[in-house]
Amino acid sequence: MSTFDPAALECLAAIVEEGGFERAAVRLSITQSAVSQRLRSLEVQVGTVLIVRSRPLKATQAGRLLLKHAMQMRLLRADLERDLKDLSPGAAGAAGEDERISIAINADSIATWTLPALSPLAHQGLGLEIITDDQDFTFEWLREGRVLGCVTTLRAALRSCKVEPLGTMAYVAVAEPGFAAARCPQGLSPHNFSRLPFIAFNRKDDLQAEFVASACGLRQVSLSQMYVPSSEGQLRAVLAGWGVSVLPELKVAEHLKNGSLVDLMPGHRLPVALYWHCWNLNSAVLDALTHALKTAAGVALSPPKPESKLISSKKV
Repeated sequence: MSTFDPAALECLAAIVEEGGFERAAVRLSITQSAVSQRLRSLEVQVGTVLIVRSRPLKATQAGRLLLKHAMQMRLLRADLERDLKDLSPGAAGAAGEDERISIAINADSIATWTLPALSPLAHQGLGLEIITDDQDFTFEWLREGRVLGCVTTLRAALRSCKVEPLGTMAYVAVAEPGFAAARCPQGLSPHNFSRLPFIAFNRKDDLQAEFVASACGLRQVSLSQMYVPSSEGQLRAVLAGWGVSVLPELKVAEHLKNGSLVDLMPGHRLPVALYWHCWNLNSAVLDALTHALKTAAGVALSPPKPESKLISSKKV
């Protein structure tokens, strides 16, 4: 089996992660010509093209396999770093670019429960890169080998990966009191939802429509939507009276309590099941990530419910 140059593998990873040769060169502190040469040496060794020179740049199937190998090498280095710290506390420095551990987490989880869970690992010096994307698309980052693990709504595990159920996150429909009084004084109903502006995360966000369809007993709905690509931004837009949004109850509980937001359908909650997927490897770092996320989810989220009653949302 071929042995691949670690520097060339990290060069491939930098090109994909940074989205170009020039930015990869800056990150690696080498010339752009050296980046091209390292990539070319890998392509010659493998015998095929690894990067499609498109906008944006994309890894080929062979490139994705080598990218996954580069991620595995990072994980091995992170495990070694962790073991060395146990033997000689304080000896290791801060993690470099090639020691970062990349994971993909949906934005609502980042905005509510995952960062406190990961804080102890960050304080221990684990170099983390958190990728945020649509809850279904976080799974694609793992499938392509670009991250070591992901929080997603998808249940089925990829080959060579393991999956852990985390629990369910409850979502509620909320609005600013003045907006609610003027536009929907009786709350959200089958008769008025089509006239209300909804604030979604982006065009992949189906959660608003799923909530309305579930609450109103409809198979499919069409909504008038604005897009704010941030969980915090969505909340701020609702507080500013832009319209209605379906947000995590964890995120809006205090606002509902102090009256700065109102629940437009009291008693109705949309449960979204979340799962943690990661590579099935013997790794202290992955074990620590899994333990941290499962422990925090056990406190912040509701226990998983029967799958037939859960909504697999595309909301970030």
